[in-house]
Amino acid sequence: MTRAQGDAFEQRALERLAGAGLSLVTRNFNTRHGEIDLVMRDGDTLVFVEVRYRRGAGFGGGMASVDAAKRARLVRAASLFLAAHPRLAHLPCRFDVVAFAGDAAQPACDWQRAAFDAD
Repeated sequence: MTRAQGDAFEQRALERLAGAGLSLVTRNFNTRHGEIDLVMRDGDTLVFVEVRYRRGAGFGGGMASVDAAKRARLVRAASLFLAAHPRLAHLPCRFDVVAFAGDAAQPACDWQRAAFDAD
């Protein structure tokens, strides 16, 4: 997938989450551990969002692609985000995954709130 395609799916995810009442804090927060696609606020909760797209469901689809190693990288990146934004560090946090699947023009969307814990 190209960066432009990834950006388009991130935009779709952002629109879906904003439509549900979440507000954007930042996009594409980059660290040495990887990138957090979207950081959002859901009331008093800070939400770190991973966006995935898979054309087919082979190998479990987009949701399954957020494996233990990816989750660990996201948790480390979120820790760095909180260190860089101390005014937000006191907020409760959660990790959501927005997985798109199927035809890129009209994909199905699966939004998993609290998809995993920071353990």
